Amino acid sequence: MNIEKTLENLRKNNMAAYFVENKNEALGLIKELMAKGETVSVGGSVTLGEAGVLDLLRSGDYNFLDRYKEGLTREEVTRVFKESFFADTYLTSSNAITEEGELYNVDGNANRVAAMLFGPKSVIVLAGKNKIVGSLKEAEKRVKTVAAPKNVKRLSMKTYCSEKGFCMGADDEKMCAGCQSEDRICASYTVMARQRIKDRVKVIIVNEELGY
Repeated sequence: MNIEKTLENLRKNNMAAYFVENKNEALGLIKELMAKGETVSVGGSVTLGEAGVLDLLRSGDYNFLDRYKEGLTREEVTRVFKESFFADTYLTSSNAITEEGELYNVDGNANRVAAMLFGPKSVIVLAGKNKIVGSLKEAEKRVKTVAAPKNVKRLSMKTYCSEKGFCMGADDEKMCAGCQSEDRICASYTVMARQRIKDRVKVIIVNEELGY
């Protein structure tokens, strides 16, 4: 894992890149990158919860489009997903970040990757150092053997990887190889490389292990 190389290449790819030592420093930086009163939203992320970002957004300082708000119907959650495209800031993590400065993500509903790619004025990606990989092939492997199995367990999904602990396509050269379960969360695959809008995407790497 080469953190300096990763940061350098993220910047070459027109993404702002930051390195902080811990979650508290990450929260402080996130506060600096957002203005009070902004409309903010989040993608599904264990990292944001572990780092205290959700608590920050619920502090009352922001207009938080809270997908996790108790009592929301499925239709209301879907509306939050759509309204997120108009957010000032969208916060999420990444399934993997390559040393070449690429963000690799796999989604089920695709609302997270869609908002990362287009819509919100600013995207803040918070990731622990455990998300850094050497290449896109390693990123694929990481999703199939770490991120996806842990997430389906968390979401109580019935898939091959929830039972075995790894994707049935883990050793397949095809990026999208996997099961045909109705609960499969690996549906939309994206690579964010060079950005057209400089610094719209801001990547914060924490010198701790966070999320899956």
